[in-house]
Amino acid sequence: MKILRVAIPSPLRKLFDYLPPIDCKTDTLERGLRVRITFGRREVIGLILEITDKTDVPLSKLKSALEVLDQQPLQPNYILDLAIWAADYYQYPIGEAALQSLPTYLRKGGLNEPSHTFIWKAVPPFTVDDISQRANQQRDLFKLITEHPHGISKEAIKAEGGATQLLSTLLEKGLIKQERLVHALPAAEHLLKEAPLTLNTEQSTALKKITSQQGFNAFLLDGITGSGKTEVYLQAIHHYLKQNLQALILVPEIGLTPQTVHRFQSRFRVPVAVLHSGLTDKQRFDAWAQATQGEAPIVIGTRSAIFTPLKSPGIIILDEEHDSSFKQQEGFRYSARDLAVVRAHAEQVPIILGSATPSLESLQNCVLSRYQHLTLKTRAGNANAPGFQLLDIKKQPLNNGLSAALLEAIRTHLNQGTQVLVFINRRGFSPSLICHDCGWLAECRRCDARMTLHHSPAHLHCHHCDSQRPVPKQCDHCGSQDLKPVGAGTERTEQTLAGLFPDTPVIRVDRDSTSRKGAMSKIMDKVNTGAPCILVGTQMLAKGHHFPKVTLVAILDADAGLFSTDFRGMERTAQMIIQVAGRAGRADHPGSVILQTHHGDHPLLTLLTTQGYEKFALEELTQRQKFQLPPFCYLAIIRAEATQSGRAEAFLQSMREQQTNFPESIQWSGPFPSPMEKKAGVFRAQLLLSATNRPLLQNTLSRLCLLLTDHPLANRVRWSIDVDPYDLN
Repeated sequence: MKILRVAIPSPLRKLFDYLPPIDCKTDTLERGLRVRITFGRREVIGLILEITDKTDVPLSKLKSALEVLDQQPLQPNYILDLAIWAADYYQYPIGEAALQSLPTYLRKGGLNEPSHTFIWKAVPPFTVDDISQRANQQRDLFKLITEHPHGISKEAIKAEGGATQLLSTLLEKGLIKQERLVHALPAAEHLLKEAPLTLNTEQSTALKKITSQQGFNAFLLDGITGSGKTEVYLQAIHHYLKQNLQALILVPEIGLTPQTVHRFQSRFRVPVAVLHSGLTDKQRFDAWAQATQGEAPIVIGTRSAIFTPLKSPGIIILDEEHDSSFKQQEGFRYSARDLAVVRAHAEQVPIILGSATPSLESLQNCVLSRYQHLTLKTRAGNANAPGFQLLDIKKQPLNNGLSAALLEAIRTHLNQGTQVLVFINRRGFSPSLICHDCGWLAECRRCDARMTLHHSPAHLHCHHCDSQRPVPKQCDHCGSQDLKPVGAGTERTEQTLAGLFPDTPVIRVDRDSTSRKGAMSKIMDKVNTGAPCILVGTQMLAKGHHFPKVTLVAILDADAGLFSTDFRGMERTAQMIIQVAGRAGRADHPGSVILQTHHGDHPLLTLLTTQGYEKFALEELTQRQKFQLPPFCYLAIIRAEATQSGRAEAFLQSMREQQTNFPESIQWSGPFPSPMEKKAGVFRAQLLLSATNRPLLQNTLSRLCLLLTDHPLANRVRWSIDVDPYDLN
């Protein structure tokens, strides 16, 4: 008797045994096939992970699976093994993790039949004379098809004015046939649409090291902004495409995907598959299928694309490897960066982790010789690195966050015919709305946070739980109508600059202004005309964009993160400053960066702006080692949330008090209320664990999972474990 051990999307941390479907040929069953099963009162889709002849459940109590949905496994074993490894490492239910390695379309039970482009061809020896003289539209349609002996698509027929509704009629008569269009990949010598750029010495050295070694190797491509990291990526990919191998490129944000795709499509004559959350389930599945079947030699995607199989894997590239977007913050809290390294090792292919501001973890891996450190310290072409100026604004009058000295610098650059980028990492018009009479602040009713005031359209918006409400006409506390905005966001900064520079376009770039499809492309087209303008935006402007005419970058609040309670606060602030600064002076125009600050004498800020990110990172690593913080120890956070205040903290406290036999080398901190205790209507608490031994911490977490699952309050508290957390909030 064969027993199917099935992964089911369930919070239960185990596999479930089922009998094969009735009348199923058991010799066709394999690991990795989807099955439709009854689970409780529901029908769900599960994934076979094991076929065995043993079970701990009496055979009389085992249910039979209802249906096997596939004839062959949907993904290679190494992808399934990667998902299972991730479930174990990140302490997540194995069924949820295994199913999340598949596209949503397949998880919902969709057929494994990707959409294809079809073409229509005439069937010889038929001619137009075989169609009745009275069927003029049929004759015209057939004639159009015969004029394209290699076939013509339905879209092309429609563009030519053909009656596409009559295609089925001609098909039934046997006059035409339909064939799937298969894109033949060009020969190795015809892969390129445009010639590669000439590499400088540093780029050539990096490329040679990447392409001259066989099997798995991890490379940290540490290149300052504008140093030509992308050109190294492109030429490395070309090396593997010539061997009929595929490349997987991960980028942190959807906003970067269109320009990345354009760059690769401009260089190569091969299909490029794109995967990100902005696509429909079917579109993502079709792209996934192209990658899986080898029809797309280049695959570009965001975080979840790490689970996309490649028929012929050649190289994995992770751009902006330091970016927090590579760490999933809800549900299955995996790091796509770390899984990419695990995957590259399993597939025995090289991986490039690229960044101008590498994470301290990656830099430490270079110190330990786990990664090879490749540096690019020269900007491509004749461009020079921008100069930094710390502008002390203590006691200075500010116009909605803008100092007089900064406004004069903006005016000077605009008069020179160049562009200016103003960075403020706060959306909306104002971070808060205050009553001038009693001091009441407009706070979110579901979070311990103030609501942001927006002007277009006018409303209050909580960016933590996404709740919105109209702008009040009077104070909720005292009834006064004297309500005033406090502080500046992108909208208010845009409005202020537009008033001060009426003859210059002011372009705002944030999630609100780019929410419509194609909005970002239109903004980039306007900026790339080179006409003087002022860009105002959030960190969306800090990543990957090339603005050749921007000569001044102004950072309005360089102090954000300097005194964060999160030990990564200073690292994130430094990365943000360097990334934003890198938008200045990328072509023939010299660039400068002005940072407004109340702490111009801050040692780390001074070190960063005078000696660069490398020196800053070395100093920060020294401090991390001194205080035994990552990457010199390993962290995990147990989070709990409940609808009643205090219940989540009591749950974690009760669990901790039960721990009497855990290793002394595990450090416990808490439980404490989360920094934002109330969020989206629930009360949150957390418990921090740290250890210098990773296997010891993992073993402890596995034992805690069992205790948490069986805890008497477990059904009244929602809990999760975050391994290697990026954010301690």
